[in-house]
Amino acid sequence: MKSRRRRNSRPSSPKRSPTARRSVLAFAALLLVGVLGGIVHIRQTTTTSALAASALAAPAGERSAFEPTITDRVPAPDAAPDGMAWIPGGEFSMGANDPPGMDAVGMQATEDARPIHRVYVDGFFMDRTDVTNAQFAAFVKATGYVTIAERAPRAQDVPGAAPEDLVPGSVVFAAPSHPVPLDNHLRWWNYVQGASWRHPLGPRSDLTGKDHYPVVHVAYEDAEAYARWAGKRLPTEAEWEFAARGGVAGQPFVWGEAFRPGGRWMANTHEGHFPDRDSGDDGFAGLAPVAQFPPNPYGLYDMAGNVWQWVSDWYRPDYYAQLAAAGVVARNPRGPASSFDPSEPQHPKRVHRGGSFLCTDQYCSRYIAGTRGRGEISTGTNHLGFRCVKDRV
Repeated sequence: MKSRRRRNSRPSSPKRSPTARRSVLAFAALLLVGVLGGIVHIRQTTTTSALAASALAAPAGERSAFEPTITDRVPAPDAAPDGMAWIPGGEFSMGANDPPGMDAVGMQATEDARPIHRVYVDGFFMDRTDVTNAQFAAFVKATGYVTIAERAPRAQDVPGAAPEDLVPGSVVFAAPSHPVPLDNHLRWWNYVQGASWRHPLGPRSDLTGKDHYPVVHVAYEDAEAYARWAGKRLPTEAEWEFAARGGVAGQPFVWGEAFRPGGRWMANTHEGHFPDRDSGDDGFAGLAPVAQFPPNPYGLYDMAGNVWQWVSDWYRPDYYAQLAAAGVVARNPRGPASSFDPSEPQHPKRVHRGGSFLCTDQYCSRYIAGTRGRGEISTGTNHLGFRCVKDRV
């Protein structure tokens, strides 16, 4: 039985002048547009069980778009690096269906995850869990690395901000004290001075007792730096999805057909009323340590829920259409050559995968296999982490 985790108290920020508040809010908005751009702002009335049923009720033509996964028969290496699993590689159907009867929070909000197309990836090793605080601390101790959240923002990145307002910090989820409309994410996201991987909820928080929690507040550059130090790299989006699906084609969840098979929770998601109350029915209100839920068929933990995960691909909503239009199996695709998000073309973004502890059928259902997120590359939050892969030598 997993112990219940209480949500940490909302971090407090130092008092600021009205001018400073405006500058910090402007900076918060700049950061939030990228990392939260993949989340839509329309309430969904479909229940989680109905969500799964709808996914399974897709028309035969759409369901058949998922062809069987063809797993490579090349013998696995004799041994995997510590903490990693061998992913055999092969050919699979990548993407997500568009089940009927769902509003814009569900799969219809993820047009960038279609069309379903065939992809081949070579075998590789993948971290069994997200990188933890303990692992990231070892990297920082060995290298002296300073994350982007710990550096003062540059004036050119925050036009109009006063010099005294350019202070280190990051974006933190703070549950409002009462139900709020879901049309403005700034009601539950704050830019908090002093928030970083060391202080996930702000300067008064720390990592005591959290060695085995996933590291958060990591920007893309931070994740890449860790991967290089560890002799690894970040996965491509195709590698990530192949690994998450565990060799099984077309299932709506990385663990199977039902969201809660036999009534069992399979991932750390948001229960209760979003965004003001996470009941913690799955055992955790807010972030959970890694590996608290069953692994997928490849032995990977938390490939849905808990924290979003960076992958190496630039984000473009039309990339899958480009691959499908080629009419051939895409071999080891590395993503488009550059980023483009029509809603914010000025912000370069990389793809996020897997959803987080904030995903819910009321607001964001990105724990569904094949769905995508995206984030501005210099932005981290307290629901975003990463894991690494390693090529076979």
